[in-house]
Amino acid sequence: MAPPTPLLAVRGSDGTFLLRGPPKCEENADFPSCKPLFFRDPRQSRYAAFSKDGTFFAWCNGEKVTVVNVADGSQVRLFDLPKTAMLEFSPLNTVLATWQVYSKTQDNPQGDPNLQLWDLKTGSCLKALYQKKVQGWCPSWSDDEKIAVRSVNNELHFFENNDFNTIANKLHLQKVSEFVLSPGSQPSKVAVYVPGSKGAPSFVRLYQYPNFAGPTSALANKSFFKADRVNLLWNKKATAVLVTASTEVDKTGASYYGEQTLHYLATNGETSLVQLQKNGPIYDVAWSPSSTEFCVVYGFMPAKATVYNLKCDPVFDFGTGPRNAVYYSPQGHILILAGFGNLRGQMEVWDVKKWKQVSKPQAPDSTHFAWCPDGEHVVTSTCAPRLRVSNGYKIWHYTGTVLYKQDIPAGTELWETVWQPFPDGTFPERPVKYQAAPSELGSTEAKPAQAYRPPALRNKPVTASSKLHEEEPPQNMRPGAAGDKQLSKTALKNQKKREAKKAAKQEMNPDVPEPQSNPSQANSTPTEPSSGDPETDKKIKNVKKKLKAIDELKALQATGKPLQKNQLEKMEKEAQLLKELEDLQLGV
Repeated sequence: MAPPTPLLAVRGSDGTFLLRGPPKCEENADFPSCKPLFFRDPRQSRYAAFSKDGTFFAWCNGEKVTVVNVADGSQVRLFDLPKTAMLEFSPLNTVLATWQVYSKTQDNPQGDPNLQLWDLKTGSCLKALYQKKVQGWCPSWSDDEKIAVRSVNNELHFFENNDFNTIANKLHLQKVSEFVLSPGSQPSKVAVYVPGSKGAPSFVRLYQYPNFAGPTSALANKSFFKADRVNLLWNKKATAVLVTASTEVDKTGASYYGEQTLHYLATNGETSLVQLQKNGPIYDVAWSPSSTEFCVVYGFMPAKATVYNLKCDPVFDFGTGPRNAVYYSPQGHILILAGFGNLRGQMEVWDVKKWKQVSKPQAPDSTHFAWCPDGEHVVTSTCAPRLRVSNGYKIWHYTGTVLYKQDIPAGTELWETVWQPFPDGTFPERPVKYQAAPSELGSTEAKPAQAYRPPALRNKPVTASSKLHEEEPPQNMRPGAAGDKQLSKTALKNQKKREAKKAAKQEMNPDVPEPQSNPSQANSTPTEPSSGDPETDKKIKNVKKKLKAIDELKALQATGKPLQKNQLEKMEKEAQLLKELEDLQLGV
């Protein structure tokens, strides 16, 4: 049986409709007999959402909340809720949650409940609740709907079997500001964050429901000081959580975006601070669907991207580049690094099993990216209000070809594009292709842009001192990945010293070929990695510049021309500069 074709929901100022997914990408192609209201509602929708399994689709258009069956377009429910701003399905499609902005009047100073929970089978309201803040408005359900939880006055209220009239359990800490319920089957776990106060540190704890009897009942506990807000990210198997802690202000003044740290907590009690190899912000973090690895994009531009294992050891380093986001395919066999927002939209598509780059397309001005559930296609879109001009969307094959392109007419805006989700296992993993998929629209492979060089450096060979950034190539960091044995700390230190001496000699005598006794050294790239400290990199460049000037003086002296006194004094400092270069490269 052939796998189904995912649909793409498109919501904008000209209405809401469903687009048949790749490869044909046609509107209303499979459903000619369905009602036009389902496939293109011309009224402006405030919100639209699929159910978790993709069976139902719902939207609110300022008049009604409509729920339809995606398979045949039939109407499931119609709710008279004109003020609805958000809606969400429970995992098993039992409950539809709707939320509207909280308001009160002189006649009704308390206001009306603005969060309603509806039974989709009967259409009746199960419970009406007060939820003033839009953040965390929707209850969180376990995948089997046996547990639901919501935050009320800094404590967590747990409900069982969708009975919202009875609080089955409570988790009360000092001030719970964030929580995330674990995915997957029972037993359910919950990660909670409590911000620090009065000199006490912030902390994140993992609990297993319903064991909430004090801090000793926590599965794991991690405390830290530098945190104004956190982002909690469970892996798919619910065995570990990644915590990105952020401060609003970097007191060192190194970053405009504040300061970020990444922490790892496992349900077996293990905790760790993830050691990043470059200073700067943490742009994005993503778990692999296998739950055994995670990727981090971090550091001052050009940013680094590194894959870590569950011991928080680096597995593969993608080097540096213009990127600020990472996306794993639903099957986990492909990873895309991208630079959206204020970057040019460059995407790097990688085969995760072979650590080999597949393609490098470019989607400029993109504000949204999402993998199609089939793991073969992606959508990029330019949406308002982030950008109000040149709105539109493209559907791509991961090899870099554009299969479908839609530009939004002038005077209208695109607000959102959402793929129809499917249960796990619907689309099996396919072998990775390296040849571009055929398409009439062709590919947008990014052409290598030539860096600007001042007139004084043009028509001259590119040297390390003339580069704006030290580019780092990708490298496999698994022990023994290149056939070498894992070195001890002392051996690694001695190896770094030898490499620094060789680099210094090679810088002094660029015409003399370097002896290559080891094949692995012969194949290694000559590009030197950044130290991670911009000040140190700047000092290294200055020292290399002085050594290059001494080389030029030596060449001048070899022609028989007499040198001035200050030039001879510069040449006498050669040994001192070499020693300084070695210390800087070793981090002494």
